[in-house]
Amino acid sequence: MPRMLDVSNEVRAEIGDEEADRLLAGDSAPGGYDCTSCRTPGDPEQERTSTVLFVGDETAVLAFAHATCLPSQVVQVTEEQLQGAVRSIGGETAAPGPQKVTPEQAVLGVTSGLILIAGELHPALVVEPTAPVARPGSLGAGDDFLPLLIEQGFMPLTELSAVPPVLHGWSVLLAAGQLHAVLQPDPNGGRPVAWWQAHQPLQVTEGWRSAAGKHQQVLMFAAPVGSIGRQPREDLLRDALDKAAADGKLVAAALPLAGI
Repeated sequence: MPRMLDVSNEVRAEIGDEEADRLLAGDSAPGGYDCTSCRTPGDPEQERTSTVLFVGDETAVLAFAHATCLPSQVVQVTEEQLQGAVRSIGGETAAPGPQKVTPEQAVLGVTSGLILIAGELHPALVVEPTAPVARPGSLGAGDDFLPLLIEQGFMPLTELSAVPPVLHGWSVLLAAGQLHAVLQPDPNGGRPVAWWQAHQPLQVTEGWRSAAGKHQQVLMFAAPVGSIGRQPREDLLRDALDKAAADGKLVAAALPLAGI
């Protein structure tokens, strides 16, 4: 039976025609795999399968995903992210760690949860800095976190009554079923770069991964320091989001998946 394997032109350009042809012929493709998105088994002889190439600073790793979870693509990551993904794929569980410092040097707290909108659960990331975020180059002490995101295309919300619009060019990177980064467009026109990244892959629940696979996107909400806090339950997180929206302190966008 022929293998139902997708190798995009982008992946082919990175791995070369010879290796791509070997994959399509089944010479170097797995007989079975755990989807790098939903972490459930896949079989390239029974269902369409995507090749996903994670490219780091020095190494690259080829992974496989259900085509319904992710199209074949090349995902640029840091070497640290790549090694973390390799450890996760190898069965080593990485504990959640501290978050990356943004270019403005404010530490971002990122919380994942399921948010009910219009009767349907959506996977969400809630981002809140631990301190005010100044505009790059500014000497003032103001908080420009939300204006900076609005300039990037995030939409201010006054209530959570509808799914925010998709922000093309941005995406959420998951690998081996764990959260690695939020990616933004490269201002120089290259591959997307990390706006936020985890020093170690962050765990998300099976329900969150399932909802992400269903919708093929993640809702990202952002609020200034002190607006949300670390909420221990999703209902409390929703209450905090509703309050921030009512206070005019919430922006959001739907971000497509990359590498899930």
